[in-house]
Amino acid sequence: MLRSDLPFGSEFSPSQVELTELLDIAVRTKGDWKALEKAIRVRYFDSHKGTNDYNRAKLANNTKLGMIAYGIYDRATSSLTPFGQKLNSLRDDERALYAELARHILLDLNGMALVQCVQDIQAAGEAIDLVKLREWLEERGVHFPRGGKHPSMMRLWLEKAGVFTSGWRTNEARLAELIGLSQSDVEALSCLTPQQRAFVKALVNMGGPGPYASNDVEKLASATYGVKFNEKGLPKDVLYPLEKLGYVRLVRGTKDGGRGAKPFEVYSTDKLVRDIVAPLLEQMEKQTAADLRPLLRKPLPQVVTEMSSRDKHVRGLALEAFAFKLMRLIDLNYVATRLRGTATGGAEVDLIFESDRLVFSRWQVQCKNTARVNLDDVAKEVGLVHMLKSNVIVVVSTGDIGPEARKYAGTVMKDSNLCIVMVDRADTEQIVANPSAIVDVLHREARSAMRIKKLEL
Repeated sequence: MLRSDLPFGSEFSPSQVELTELLDIAVRTKGDWKALEKAIRVRYFDSHKGTNDYNRAKLANNTKLGMIAYGIYDRATSSLTPFGQKLNSLRDDERALYAELARHILLDLNGMALVQCVQDIQAAGEAIDLVKLREWLEERGVHFPRGGKHPSMMRLWLEKAGVFTSGWRTNEARLAELIGLSQSDVEALSCLTPQQRAFVKALVNMGGPGPYASNDVEKLASATYGVKFNEKGLPKDVLYPLEKLGYVRLVRGTKDGGRGAKPFEVYSTDKLVRDIVAPLLEQMEKQTAADLRPLLRKPLPQVVTEMSSRDKHVRGLALEAFAFKLMRLIDLNYVATRLRGTATGGAEVDLIFESDRLVFSRWQVQCKNTARVNLDDVAKEVGLVHMLKSNVIVVVSTGDIGPEARKYAGTVMKDSNLCIVMVDRADTEQIVANPSAIVDVLHREARSAMRIKKLEL
């Protein structure tokens, strides 16, 4: 079989077989894969007209291979895997059975990459077919063989769980529920006010347990989501309700030299980490490069420490992780890491993020672990903008950004609708000390761009 990052599913789909029956057959024929294949053939394929015994056996074998690819059947022991046994324990509850399989597909079998790809194709106004899916998935580093029906089989199983409702249309609420949020928490989050929801999301984006000053979280939430807060009413309107729901722990600030009380210190609770942070990390980790994943769970200061490692590879990974965390601070949607292919003409881009808040924007991020960023570094990124259709270039450096590079960036911004954001060593130190400082950095860069692009009326 050709290499594939999506599970092989030929003759293993709900349009061809009954999952509960397959689980029953696997239990009855435990230890004998030949008996499994024979039972599958008798049940599903012996009635096929115009098919000889050899082809019927081959179809049954494909079903077995599908069960193996989906992690349900163990080739070595000829029996159900632990995951298969878990599915078998849910056989009397069809909704729970298909939900468990869908969760496994989404988080363990590149299902989230498929869903995201489908949404991107639809957003581009293009029709979805297997050829287009293969091309778009390859740009994300996910491969399946030419002519393979792997995505179609996955879609059918996800449809059984309600992830897809009609064709390739996504049920967002069901998707959120399956990737880690319980129904009660989905309902609780949906009932939050815009201010409460923005505050929680900003706190999650800041990473780590805290503490964070409540006014810093408010600042980040306001800048990221465009939500206005009542400063004097923040405890009553936002902090106390979130504490009651179990998402935050509050420590009251002390008097500050007669100038009034300091802001609350806000800590993330285990409930917040379990129900929101952990599923989000799992989802992102399934889509990022394998060597980058461990760094996503490390606190920002630890990642910065590794940016000074003597090992060049470790330094490079840490810088990518740092840039990833910066973009997540402002809640941009991750698209790809180290994108290389037809979309970039063979050149490599470190990170791509997107946002659909108010208007669509695509952010192209380049990480430079050098003492100085020069003009050529910026010019290379500008050259990729047309192919990627980016609106923003972000250059993140552990060193200084040279005057020629800044001058060139200014010229480009003056003559185009592109924005170029420069994050240097001093900015990095400021953001590590206080994550909400990214708002000040981005505001500074936005004001600079606005001056450069000022209309002469």
